[in-house]
Amino acid sequence: MSSVRRLSLVTDEVHAPMPERRAGALRVAIATQDMKGLNAHFGSAKRFAVYDVTREEWHLVEAVAFDDVSDESGKRRTEGDDRITPKVEALRGCHLLFCLAIGGPSAAKVVSAKIHPIKVPQPQTIQEVLLRTQMMLRTCPPPWLRKVLAEAGVAEKKPSFEDED
Repeated sequence: MSSVRRLSLVTDEVHAPMPERRAGALRVAIATQDMKGLNAHFGSAKRFAVYDVTREEWHLVEAVAFDDVSDESGKRRTEGDDRITPKVEALRGCHLLFCLAIGGPSAAKVVSAKIHPIKVPQPQTIQEVLLRTQMMLRTCPPPWLRKVLAEAGVAEKKPSFEDED
């Protein structure tokens, strides 16, 4: 059984395992080795930075750390040793998952948890990922993101033509 640690910012003594999502926010998980950039494969990520993202701002919700990760070969070290399910469970409640790579079986588990995986071809800073997410929210979101937004209960902002003369 792998060990999972959660670091989150709290303002009171009582705190849920996954803090409540901000109204209108999309919850985004970013696979990271160092909490600075999107720079990890899903299976080998030591940490996931979890943010709530809106069109205007983002907030760090928590950092989820794992002691026991797979190597990037996609092979398990021990037969029957499951390092993926604890990660999927820890990220439950997220809408998007950004990572450098994710294997088919892992992607299936992520999707079944209603998390949309997004593979990014090159490492980038967490800020770049969050800005990209905001840009998708501000402009015309692609169909897959509109579906995620609808399932998340995040209303799309429709252009208003009433103010034009």
